[in-house]
Amino acid sequence: MRLGWYSSLTSVERRTFWACFAGFGLDSMDATIFSLVIPALITTLGLTHPEVGYLATAALLGTAIGGWGAGILADKIGRVRILQFTILWVAVSTIAAAFATSFPVLFGIRFLQGLGYGGEAAVGGVLISEVIRPALRGRVAASVQSGYALGYAVSVALLPIIASMFPEQFGWRVFFALGVVPAGLVFFIRRLVPESGVYSEAKAAREKGAAQTPFWEIFAQAHMRRTVAAVTMATGIFGGAYVMITWLPTYLRTTLHLSVGSSAGYLACNILGSLVGPLLYGWLSDRVGRRPAFMTFLVLQAANVAVYLLAPIGAGVTVLLSFFLGAFQGALASGMLPTFAELFPTNIRASGQGFCLGGGRGFGSIVPATVGLLAASLPLGTAMGTCALCAYGVAFAAALFLPETSGTDLHETANKLPPHTVSHPDAAERQSEHMRA
Repeated sequence: MRLGWYSSLTSVERRTFWACFAGFGLDSMDATIFSLVIPALITTLGLTHPEVGYLATAALLGTAIGGWGAGILADKIGRVRILQFTILWVAVSTIAAAFATSFPVLFGIRFLQGLGYGGEAAVGGVLISEVIRPALRGRVAASVQSGYALGYAVSVALLPIIASMFPEQFGWRVFFALGVVPAGLVFFIRRLVPESGVYSEAKAAREKGAAQTPFWEIFAQAHMRRTVAAVTMATGIFGGAYVMITWLPTYLRTTLHLSVGSSAGYLACNILGSLVGPLLYGWLSDRVGRRPAFMTFLVLQAANVAVYLLAPIGAGVTVLLSFFLGAFQGALASGMLPTFAELFPTNIRASGQGFCLGGGRGFGSIVPATVGLLAASLPLGTAMGTCALCAYGVAFAAALFLPETSGTDLHETANKLPPHTVSHPDAAERQSEHMRA
């Protein structure tokens, strides 16, 4: 698949793209370390399956609060400054996990990690969406999510290396200590990435006396339907995703009885798919629209999960479906970045995106926890499949109520509309048709 759009980007667009891409990648590396060391935590700290589910829930609850909180701050003091802060927060909290000695301590640290994950995803998604022009936004903003696959790949590649160099009871601590790496990205952002022009214009207007828009405006009548549809869809997408992210390594090790090396091979296919999926979503959404693209990938992912976890398939089919598992999930996650940014006007854009992404993660956090509870009486694969399919069903129903926004001019949203309104969906759709070429 050609990435011809990259040559069309300006220097500012390119630097912003790489900053957000790297931010997602390094956050992903830190986040996925946890899922990879679950077997070691069970062995060395004596964690139970329900406790593992609670740890996943702690992080997701943190993302819910962190996403909305960082979004509110980004609307007040700037996208770039908050992006730097959230990256540092993730690095520090991940290092702290290396010193955990019990379930309660690790629970608190996972919550703190979640605050950073949620904030970085929300603010990075708004920043890239505001910087990229409408005709390319779907492809470029969605492609940022491919950084997640790269970060996951780094974690998986490091797992067998660390396992061979350190005993299990100490290796997982070394793994967490590597979380210091993302801190270096902050220096790149400080030097090379300017503030979003759309935000700067809105800030200048406020300084000249324009009315301030409170963050709770996203719940006003003009925005309520969009907010509810978006956060519900995010709940389903993240709920299904975190079932796989949290439990797939354990499923491969304990149910399919794969070694660390073999599990890494299966996960590599999943990661490769996660790298490709956002590119597919961006290409499709810029041509047929955001909502049809979401609905297409939700159906494909639900069918794939059903076969992967509930059907008696061989090793070869499992490898193939691992690729599509990552591709479809990567597509769904990436699509929320440009779509949610297009739903809200500039003064509440980061607040709105932060609430919808963070709220989706928070509400979706009950899904991996539910897997842990069900796995006490059901086979792990059955528990995972049941919970994931229910989550994707919720997301599909919510997508039916999501307005079409592809092609929306965020400068126009910022400058021509009063704070309590957004572009009419039909107008956005007509503009999208004009911009597609």
